[in-house]
Amino acid sequence: MALFRERDGRRLHVKSRLMGESLVGKTFMENLKVAPQERLFPDVNIVKIGGQSICDRGIKALPAIMKEVVSNKKKHKILLTTGGGTRSRHIYSIGLELGMPTGIIAKFGSSVSEQNSLLVATLLAPWGGIKIGHDEITKLSNYFAQDCIPVMHGMPPYDYFALPVTKSRIPIHRTDVGTLIVADLIGARSCIFVKDERGLYTDDPKKNNKATFIDEISVKDLLKKNLDDLIIERPCLEILQSSEVLKKIQIINGLEKGNLTKALNGKAAGTVIYKD
Repeated sequence: MALFRERDGRRLHVKSRLMGESLVGKTFMENLKVAPQERLFPDVNIVKIGGQSICDRGIKALPAIMKEVVSNKKKHKILLTTGGGTRSRHIYSIGLELGMPTGIIAKFGSSVSEQNSLLVATLLAPWGGIKIGHDEITKLSNYFAQDCIPVMHGMPPYDYFALPVTKSRIPIHRTDVGTLIVADLIGARSCIFVKDERGLYTDDPKKNNKATFIDEISVKDLLKKNLDDLIIERPCLEILQSSEVLKKIQIINGLEKGNLTKALNGKAAGTVIYKD
């Protein structure tokens, strides 16, 4: 790129397509042509271990999931992320009662999610489990070359800069969102959410036994349904719809043996939500 000086001789620019643009012009941004997004790690599978659904169950759920992760280690590269669970909900509740802003409450959630990542990494330590931070994502190749299973907390690093939320002040960008953002960032092979339900239902099956299971649906159709309850955080739908590199996400019941293996092998094991 060539250097370009304004006619009055005062300012020097690097001549480029964005020179002099404000980056808020709607027409300009809509017509901006860019190179296809690079898939940094297209052979890596992102697997989120649910906080309340899996981690909080302790010995009743975690050892079996960890065993299945280890059994797939040789065949699949896996990056684990962790949710916050019951303890994050507890600290959210206290923060709301004390009038804390969204950014502080988001920071609370990050600390709990990070505790769970340490827990999972420690359980996997004999097989190469290692807790990593968000800024170490570009080192994934090094970790896999050393036969590691990297574990990262799922909360996106907005923390104090979390967007204000109408009424509830509970951050809408939590660990599901953080996991999907990472999957988009690296151009992951797959993004799998390990929960304690079969997948997506028309309502919360724990509260409504008449809720109907949905095995496959597009983002567009799911948004049209405008369901009162979802098994993943709602912003995930917009993120998937906007992604250049992700085609679908999968939600499975981690309490059923073999579901994670099926999902890693590209087989149906729960609900698939795919991009339009």
